[in-house]
Amino acid sequence: MISVDLALLLRNAGLRWHPASGDRFAVLQPEMDGEVFTISEMTIEARTYPTGTVLGFNGTTEWALDSVAQDDAIWLPREDQLRDLLGGTFRSLARSTDGTYQVLVEKPGRPEQVFSADNAPDAYAYALLSLVTAAVERAV
Repeated sequence: MISVDLALLLRNAGLRWHPASGDRFAVLQPEMDGEVFTISEMTIEARTYPTGTVLGFNGTTEWALDSVAQDDAIWLPREDQLRDLLGGTFRSLARSTDGTYQVLVEKPGRPEQVFSADNAPDAYAYALLSLVTAAVERAV
């Protein structure tokens, strides 16, 4: 799982989250540090209103939390979600001889790029961060 800090980099670069069942997230409040939640229709449900999306906590919980605005939560995409977001740019994932994971991507009209990290989800996330940042720069 990627860190909250890396997830914030992705969000700040322009990655948008459309909450769905199975998504993991953290609540951006100091007293919630280290807590990871998973959206499930039985316990946490994404409810969309004209004013925005709210993550509603259903049923009994250990603490009083009815809902949290999507803006107060940070998506922690899974490895498969990160790979899917890379789309057609994704070429491979490999483990190097030094134990790091390397994701190879190829952007249209550019040479292949390698993104390395200590774990596969982070390597995917750094590759995606590069793509999202490049897309935002092209749009400006």
